[in-house]
Amino acid sequence: MTPDIVCMGEPMLEFNERPDGSYLRGFGGDTSNVAIAAARQGARAGYVSALGADVFGDAFAELWQQEGVDCSQVLRRSDASTGIYFVSHDARGHHFTYYRAGSAASRYTPEELPADYVARAKILQLSGISQAIGQAPREACFRAIEIARRSGVQVAYDTNLRLRLWPLEAAREVIHLAMAQADIALPSLDDATQLVGTDDPSKIADFYLGLGPKIVALKLGKDGALIATRERRERLAPMKVEAVDATGAGDTFDGAFLARLVAGDDPFAAGRYANAAAALSTTGYGAVAPIPRPDAVRRLLATAYSQ
Repeated sequence: MTPDIVCMGEPMLEFNERPDGSYLRGFGGDTSNVAIAAARQGARAGYVSALGADVFGDAFAELWQQEGVDCSQVLRRSDASTGIYFVSHDARGHHFTYYRAGSAASRYTPEELPADYVARAKILQLSGISQAIGQAPREACFRAIEIARRSGVQVAYDTNLRLRLWPLEAAREVIHLAMAQADIALPSLDDATQLVGTDDPSKIADFYLGLGPKIVALKLGKDGALIATRERRERLAPMKVEAVDATGAGDTFDGAFLARLVAGDDPFAAGRYANAAAALSTTGYGAVAPIPRPDAVRRLLATAYSQ
């Protein structure tokens, strides 16, 4: 299979706290979530990374096979483990505790990158986290972007700012350098407020369009999204759902948005679809399990736009 969407980053096993205090085992890692979300919407998706030669790595390989995500280019390391994280919840929202130092993905090098695999895609998707986990994967991501641009592959970049991984100034420099080489910007309002220095969605869209991307899909959390091009912009109202856990909602948005672009939608139709998919992903616990299928997304869209 030649994937239409190739995602690159770090997959991580997830343990998500439930109301009774127990933890539900699941799967996470922002770009892995994106690949799965895209595949569930019908896109051909593939993944580039490294896993430990451990039971958690085996679980990911099985998951991707079940979800139809090509993992033929994912390396397995006997000298490093698969990363894990815990999600806890309180009145302020959801919080992450990571155990990823020295993980297999954090050791990924530019020399290990499958250049032909990237060059045959339609979209390469990566994120700030993909580059924050270490110097070697940071350089590998820039190498992937270089290959994509040279091969006519669109680059989609999610800011996904994690200040536990690197300081703000370093993150800003790398993320904006990568974003300047992207075609599709996928920031969130929380990230952009720190990276750009304003919480005004319109000004944030202007900033990222000014860097170079042709499309900006700004995720506004519970307030919906803003889709902007140089010619047009559209604010998308939030969808009404019974939300219980927002883990991975932005990743679901990304995957659904890119899947619909590959399917031929314009950015605004793709944004409306992704906005609904992201809302539905908050109705269950974990990053992957609640990612919706197209029938559910279209039902929500039909309900929302018939009112």
